[in-house]
Amino acid sequence: MGSQLLRLAAYGVCIDDDRVLLAQYVSPDRAQRHWTLPGGKVEHAEDPYDAVVREVAEETGYTADVVSLLGVDSRSWHVDWAGPTGGELHCVGIFYSIALAGGELRHETDGSTDMAAWVPISDVPDLERTVIIDTALDLHRNRPASGHVEPVPIGGLLRY
Repeated sequence: MGSQLLRLAAYGVCIDDDRVLLAQYVSPDRAQRHWTLPGGKVEHAEDPYDAVVREVAEETGYTADVVSLLGVDSRSWHVDWAGPTGGELHCVGIFYSIALAGGELRHETDGSTDMAAWVPISDVPDLERTVIIDTALDLHRNRPASGHVEPVPIGGLLRY
């Protein structure tokens, strides 16, 4: 059996006039890019609430206020890069509805994203994107009282 890895992340869901605020992930070697939500890894001893505010500022230039908790998504899958036999990656995403309190749209430099943009929700299905965008939009639309969303089929989407 390979490694067991846990990734805890907090994401901001900001929707305005049928547009969603997104960030474009760029791999460390700059070879891969895809759209994701502003947000990311919760650092050791960091509250996820604080993490989402920090990540939104880093990736978009905006100051965010958390409005509400939308829900939590949990998924796991095998990854080849975790040791000689690979490993199981378990991703837990915490999704917050956010409102913008200040700042202005700008792109992150020297980070995990290289662009931020307001994207019409109607354009999302045509984007190269992570499944968390679809999960977030489902949580935003349906607002399940339990905060639990049924897993979104991945199909051609990226898992994280």
